[in-house]
Amino acid sequence: MVAPAVPEIIEQEIESAVDSRNEALPTLRELGPPDLVHLVKQSSKSGNKQSGVYHHVTGIDASSSASLAAYVNTITYNPNDKSSKVVSGLYCCYNAFSRLDMRVDVKIPGGVESYCIDERGDKRVASDALWMETFLCGVLRAYAYADDGSGESIKKIIGVRRFDPITSTEMEHKFLDAAERLFFKGPQLGSEPEVQVPNNVSNHLTTGLINYIHTTGRYTSGINLFQKLRTRDMEVSSLLARVMLSADEEVQAVNLLHDAIAKLPMDYSLLDCQATFCQGKGRLDWALECAKRGVTAAPSEFATWAKLAEVYVGLEQWDLALLTLNSCPMFTYQDKDLPRMPEAARILLPVLPESMLDEIDEVSGTYDEVHPSLRKLHAAGYKGTFLKAYSILTEVTAKIGWDQLLRVRSHVFVMEEEYRSEKQTTSTTQTSNPNASTTALRGTPSPGINGTNSNGHPDGEAYSHLDDEETLNEKQSSPTSPPDSATIADKSIEKPEHTITSEIVKSGNDDSPDSTNANSKYTQFHNKRLCERWLDNLFMVLYEDLRIYTIWRTDMARAQSESSDYRKSAEEWEILGELAERLHHFPEAVEAYQACLRVKFSPKAMKGVLKMYEMQGRSGEMLQAMIRLITWQYRWYSEFSPALLRTVRKLIETEGAVKVRSIVQATSLPQPVLDLTHRYVELCVAFRSSGTEA
Repeated sequence: MVAPAVPEIIEQEIESAVDSRNEALPTLRELGPPDLVHLVKQSSKSGNKQSGVYHHVTGIDASSSASLAAYVNTITYNPNDKSSKVVSGLYCCYNAFSRLDMRVDVKIPGGVESYCIDERGDKRVASDALWMETFLCGVLRAYAYADDGSGESIKKIIGVRRFDPITSTEMEHKFLDAAERLFFKGPQLGSEPEVQVPNNVSNHLTTGLINYIHTTGRYTSGINLFQKLRTRDMEVSSLLARVMLSADEEVQAVNLLHDAIAKLPMDYSLLDCQATFCQGKGRLDWALECAKRGVTAAPSEFATWAKLAEVYVGLEQWDLALLTLNSCPMFTYQDKDLPRMPEAARILLPVLPESMLDEIDEVSGTYDEVHPSLRKLHAAGYKGTFLKAYSILTEVTAKIGWDQLLRVRSHVFVMEEEYRSEKQTTSTTQTSNPNASTTALRGTPSPGINGTNSNGHPDGEAYSHLDDEETLNEKQSSPTSPPDSATIADKSIEKPEHTITSEIVKSGNDDSPDSTNANSKYTQFHNKRLCERWLDNLFMVLYEDLRIYTIWRTDMARAQSESSDYRKSAEEWEILGELAERLHHFPEAVEAYQACLRVKFSPKAMKGVLKMYEMQGRSGEMLQAMIRLITWQYRWYSEFSPALLRTVRKLIETEGAVKVRSIVQATSLPQPVLDLTHRYVELCVAFRSSGTEA
C-alpha cells in the first residue's frame, strides 16, 4: 500500500517551526499537538544553500527512537525533487504524561540522537518508561486528531499526514498493555470539554480506549482489559459495562451494573450508563430515577444534567426539561492543543496519482460566495456543552413546535414584561425564588401543564445585552432573501419577547431603593424561575435558525410551484444542510446535501448523504459514498479515519467481506482508487471482525 504524499511547508527562517513548538510547550494542557517532522534541505545548485521544511503527522509508532528515525528516513528521498537533498531531520513527539517533548535528531549521513525537552527548554535523557508513555500518547492523538469523514479536522491544520496507529493484533497488544500500565495516570491527560473534573473513567485515555474498541469491534480485548482493571478500582465497572453492552452481552452488563451500584451507589458514571441502557429499552420511568440519582451524585457535572433533560424530553415533560436544561453547569470550550506555527514562505501540497479522481478534485477550487445571513448563524460554531444543550433544545422544538416551546417557556421562566409590571404594582419585599435544580429533581410541574397557556399569549426570548438586540434588529432589517419570503418567515416564526435573567435581578439596577432587599416578594410569579443568560441566548440563536430555515423552504416551495430553478452555491447548500440537520429535519438536510453534490464534491455533504444510505440499508450506495470519502481523505494525506473504518466494519458485519469487496471492485473507477477502500476491508480482516470469516 503506497503511503500518502508528503506535504511540505517551507519556512522563512530555518528551524522557526521548532522554535515555535518550544515556545508553546509551557502552554500545552492536554494531549499536545500532532508530531512535528522538520527537515533541513541543502540545495545542490545554489552554493549549498539550506532551507527548512516541515509537516505534521499522527499515528507513527513512537515506542522507541528507532521507529521515529525510521519514519524520517522514509521521507528523506523525494524522486520529484532532484535539486536538493535532506541533510538532517528532527522528529518531535509530545509526552503528555510527563509534559516532555521527545526528540529524535537524524543526521544524514551520520548518527541518531534521542533526547527530550522539558517546558523550560532543558535537555533530559529519554528513558524506556518515557518512551512507553510517548507511544500511548501517540496512539491517543491519532484518534483525537483523526477526521470523521466530513473534512472538518483536516481543514483545521494544514499539511498533516494521518496514519492508522494500530494495524495488527500485535500492535493492539502493545497498546492495551501500555494502557493497562498507565491507566490510573489517565486524569493527567485531561478530558473531553463536557467533563469538568477528569477522573479514572472520564479522561482522554478512556475516551481513546472506548473509541478504539468501537472502531475495530475488538470487544473481547476491551472486556479483558477492563476486567483486569476493575479488580484494582470498582469505578472501572462503568467502562466494562459499556463495552459489554456494545458487544451485545446485555445480561452480563446488567448484572455487573447491579453489583457495582450496590457497592458504589453514588457513582455517577455507573448511574449514567444504567440510565442510558434503560432509555434504549424504552423504560424511561426507570431511566428517570437513575438520572435523578446521577444529578444528586455529581451536581457539578454537565453530563448528569443533560441526561436528566434528555429523559424528560422522552417523557414529554417539556417544562421540567427546560428547567433541567437551565440548571446545567456550562463550561467554556477548550479546543485541542493545535500547533501555532509561524507564517510560511511557501506551501507545497502534492497529489499522488493513486488519489486522483476528477469529481473530488473540484473541492480544491475557489471558494463560493455565501449570503451574509448564512454566515451569521451562530449555532454552527457551538461546541462542547453548548452544542449538546442546543441539540436538546432543538429536539424539543422539533417535537412540539416553536410556538408551543415559547408557551412552555413563559410558564417556567419570569418574562420581562410581567417582571416590570409587578415591580410597578407591588410594594412588598421579595423572597428568593425556589431552586430550579431542586424543582427539576422533585419533578414538580410548574404552573400550567407542559406550557398550556391560559391566556394563549406565547412568550419567548430571554433578556440579553443591548448589543445583542441591536444585532438582531440589524439582521431583521436587512433582507436575506426576497421580501415575500422574509415576510412569511417573520409571520410564521414569532419573534421571542424578553425574559428576566438572574443577572438582572442580582445587578441591583432597580428604580426603588429597597429593590435589592432579599425579603421582597413578587407573588405573581413566585413559582417561576430566572432564566440563565446562556439559555436565553440559545433561544435567540434558535429563532434565527428557524427564521432562515423557513425562508429557505418558502423559496423552495415557490420555485417548485413556478417550475423555476432554485439556485444556490455549493457552500450555501452545505450550510443549509447543516442547518436542517441541527433542527432535526433530516430529509430536508439530505435534500440540501444532494443539491450541493450536484454542484461540486463536498466531504461534509457526502457524509450527510452517507447517513441516509446507512439508515435505509442501501449497501451499494453506501460503498459508492465511502469510496469517494476515503479517496478524498487520502488526497489530503489521511489514510485513517475511525468513523469511516467503523462504517466499513458494520457493513461487513451485515453483508460479509466477500460481497463488500465484490461491490467495490465492480465500481467503474480507477483501480488505485478502489485499492484505497480495499485497505479498510483488509484492516477488518486483520482484526477478525464479524463477517470476515469466509
